[in-house]
Amino acid sequence: MQSLDAFAGDKLTALDAQSLRRRLKPTRRLDGAVVERDGRRLISFSCNDYLNLSHHPAVRAAAAEAALNYGAGAAASRLVTGDHPLLGDLEKRLARLKGTEAACVFGSGYLANMGVIPTVVGPGDLILIDELAHACIWAGAKLSGARTIAFKHNDIADLQRLLTSERPSARHALVATDGVFSMDGDIAPLDQLSTLCNAHDAWLLSDDAHGVGVLAEGRGSAALFPGAEIPLQMGTLSKALGSYGGYLCGSQAVIDLLKTRARTLVYATGLPPACAAAALASLDIIETQPALTALPLAKARAFTEALGLPPAQSPIVPVVIGSATAALAASAKLEAEGYLVVAIRPPTVPEGTARLRIAFSAAHSDADVMRLADLIADIRRDPAA
Repeated sequence: MQSLDAFAGDKLTALDAQSLRRRLKPTRRLDGAVVERDGRRLISFSCNDYLNLSHHPAVRAAAAEAALNYGAGAAASRLVTGDHPLLGDLEKRLARLKGTEAACVFGSGYLANMGVIPTVVGPGDLILIDELAHACIWAGAKLSGARTIAFKHNDIADLQRLLTSERPSARHALVATDGVFSMDGDIAPLDQLSTLCNAHDAWLLSDDAHGVGVLAEGRGSAALFPGAEIPLQMGTLSKALGSYGGYLCGSQAVIDLLKTRARTLVYATGLPPACAAAALASLDIIETQPALTALPLAKARAFTEALGLPPAQSPIVPVVIGSATAALAASAKLEAEGYLVVAIRPPTVPEGTARLRIAFSAAHSDADVMRLADLIADIRRDPAA
């Protein structure tokens, strides 16, 4: 295995030279927006638990009770003995939240897109993907064997051009996008995408991992466009819902097909009952506390207003620095001041756009939001300082 070690070592050396090597840093999340890392307590602006529900007493109690009553794991595929009744309850609630006939729960959001896309399209079909869509959409497309082409980010004209030229030769066509883009925080024009898809008989898939729970009183990005037809509404339980898992909401026929053919459901162990119970408790909170769901976006907008940036569209605000080295240095400056804002580097974002990705939550105090804005303003004025 010496050649394998040499290969790995050379790759790591090259990544180090470009400031692109990743290293795991054990981080203990505490209540609120506080984390503990390397013996220090920091205010984290790098967490996707937008409503802090993973620490909510009702959510924690629901997960604990389910684990005590039903065990720590599902122990089998859902199609064998791993389909705990809580999963069916959760699917009904997700479908209600999204306004669809049915839903299918997967082991994670990544597994959802890896399973859904190859189930509905394959060789001879066409997939058009927003160039900034999440990696799991691209992975699912590659597995499908369908011809896959990127369209320019949120560019309706470019998508129309591609549909006009490429759709006629394909048996089926899928257009895939994020609802809220995870590294930029902007929102896909789902109404225009829907209209274009309908005109070309293409199916629209929207990944709403970062929209559910925090937009449109928790219903997500699709609810911002009431007339849009989105037959494939994907999302996760691991962000604003504070649990773990993924799902696809759609018609009963589509969901029935996924439950018998999606490989990441058929050949994967079912979601643990505790995860389903936690997500159900979070949905209770989201549906009854609309004011809570509005807080992350409100705090993001206070931040962008303080810095003179365009108003935030979601709880995610990017501050583009440029080089990976400079982004790491900016992150280190903030950490020295007591704030954890992780630097995001290529290939997660395009070359030359390394950034601070700031995620706002209901748990952030207004004082910390404004203090962070002041620190970011200093970094933007003099990145090399």
